[in-house]
Amino acid sequence: MSGTGNKQDGRGRFGAMVSGLAVAVGCVLFLGGFAWAAVVYQPYTIPTDSMSPTVEPGDRVLAERIDGAEVRRGDVVVFTDEAWGATPMVKRVVGVGGDKVACCDEDGRLTVDGAPLDEPYLDRGPAASGGERASASPEEFSATVPRGKIFLLGDERSTSLDSRVHLQDAGQGSVPLSAVRARVDAVVWPMDGMIDRPSSFAALPGGVSAAGPLPLQLGAIVVGAVLIFGGALYGPVAARLGRRRTPAGASR
Repeated sequence: MSGTGNKQDGRGRFGAMVSGLAVAVGCVLFLGGFAWAAVVYQPYTIPTDSMSPTVEPGDRVLAERIDGAEVRRGDVVVFTDEAWGATPMVKRVVGVGGDKVACCDEDGRLTVDGAPLDEPYLDRGPAASGGERASASPEEFSATVPRGKIFLLGDERSTSLDSRVHLQDAGQGSVPLSAVRARVDAVVWPMDGMIDRPSSFAALPGGVSAAGPLPLQLGAIVVGAVLIFGGALYGPVAARLGRRRTPAGASR
């Protein structure tokens, strides 16, 4: 076999090796990303408008499975509690054990231990008269959250049935941390993306929760898909280019 033929065969073998390696790594990343997401996340469908405009009725969300000890103020959580009907519910955590949660201050804002909060996730558009913003809650309330529990409100404060409805209960409307099943990280249908951690809670003790691993998982899936398709195409393309470089009439 001529030197030209050896070079062509060498390029072909190298192309096949690179192609196979790319496909193998791509499969690991692609399938691994899906498997990782399936272990960490659970899908839910939002049944009501109590968390509007953050999530709307019918939205499909991904919620990260977490332990109650990982809950922070500002988290949108999925929980189940007998006193609330023993069905999965989605609300936002606005207070943790030891907090005094009250509404409203002179500017209509929610306060935690006397500190007013700007809540960018609320639709507090101009009130019907005077051009002033609506209050963070239609009714005033105050509650002290027992240790080991959380205080929950919906983002649609005018219709949400949340901790305010249970203020007369022994825990003043709070729910045990053990009732939390997951933390909502993203809206996947429609594709509205990640749900931000509200910076208004960052200055309070404990800060806000870290972002979930969903972006890393999606990155692994996308890179894996690119490697699979790219690797599958590289082998035939490299072989064709090698044949084109072979001079016409060259012996093998």
